[in-house]
Amino acid sequence: MKIALHVTAPPYSSEANLSAYNFVTAALRQDHTVTRVFFSSDAVITGSALTVPPQDELNLYTAWAELGIRHNIELILCVSACLRRGIIDHTEAERYELDSASLRKPFIISGLGQLAEAAVENDRLITFGN
Repeated sequence: MKIALHVTAPPYSSEANLSAYNFVTAALRQDHTVTRVFFSSDAVITGSALTVPPQDELNLYTAWAELGIRHNIELILCVSACLRRGIIDHTEAERYELDSASLRKPFIISGLGQLAEAAVENDRLITFGN
């Protein structure tokens, strides 16, 4: 089964972000294909390169990035939510004449069309968060 996720909850403020991560790892173990995870609202913080959780906690930022790379999963952040929260790539930094970017690789910034496309191209679109 082809699955896409929509995550709206930030890491550490709610269990939903961690639950989404655990769901993806379980789905992959069951030989399902996870094609895309679309992060919106406060969940876009997951793609920040400037966050450092305490050493005794799971680093969800790195965990998501490594999972995306290892399993070729698109990790997409909503552009409007990112701009409101200071998460930008080099293209947006240049557009708004900012000195640096704050996007963690392999996350990419894109629009809601990516979420709509995920709903059409996958067997399931599952939402975690409010």
